[in-house]
Amino acid sequence: MVSATYDGFPAAVGLSRLTVYDWPTVDGLPGGGTPHLHLTCSEGYVVTAGRGTVQTLTAAGFRETPLEPGTVAWCTPGTIHRLVIHGGLEITVVMQNSGLPEAGDAVLTLPRALLADPVAYADAIRIPAEAPEMEQAKAARTRRDLATRHFLELRETAEHGDPEPLEEFRQAAAALVRPRVEAWERRWREGAHAAAEATRAQLDALGRGDGTHLTAARVSASGPAARGRFGMCGRLAVYPGI
Repeated sequence: MVSATYDGFPAAVGLSRLTVYDWPTVDGLPGGGTPHLHLTCSEGYVVTAGRGTVQTLTAAGFRETPLEPGTVAWCTPGTIHRLVIHGGLEITVVMQNSGLPEAGDAVLTLPRALLADPVAYADAIRIPAEAPEMEQAKAARTRRDLATRHFLELRETAEHGDPEPLEEFRQAAAALVRPRVEAWERRWREGAHAAAEATRAQLDALGRGDGTHLTAARVSASGPAARGRFGMCGRLAVYPGI
């Protein structure tokens, strides 16, 4: 008998639908998201409408990847990324670890003083959930513009051959999230790890000619639990438990 089971979305990934902000940016672009990185999750983009780019900054340098309908692009942990629109950009976002990138595993490129103070950082990124939509939009745009200014500074120093500010940001981001790691590990164990273990058990059973786990087959479906939420990069349709 196969003892390991996993009933969640395939591979314990998370999904959301994203319409990228069309607010003009502080560097004169027609619109875009908030620069940030993830520390333990890869994130993928499946472009469904519009055009744009994803700007990235890593130890290898700055890069722009074009986005258009049909493009699938992804980045690994530590990649600072920023979406830019060139006409209504809509994306299905695929996230590791049951959607952890939108549930805590993200650090915005805010100034070092804010990263060093968890309370100040939390205040700087907070979207007031009970406030009118105009106030939420103002908060989302303010944090995006603050993060974009520091992203541009990091990019400029890196392009001028000074990697130190970028490394300082990465280390400050790691220190900021350290108190959350235990909760993240639980999420991983109950999601991605459990899914992998279930596959291992099923492969072992099939290797013995045992297909009894197939009798537990079932179908699940879900719709968005929230629409239009102000996310880091745009308005989100969020799916629970995916």
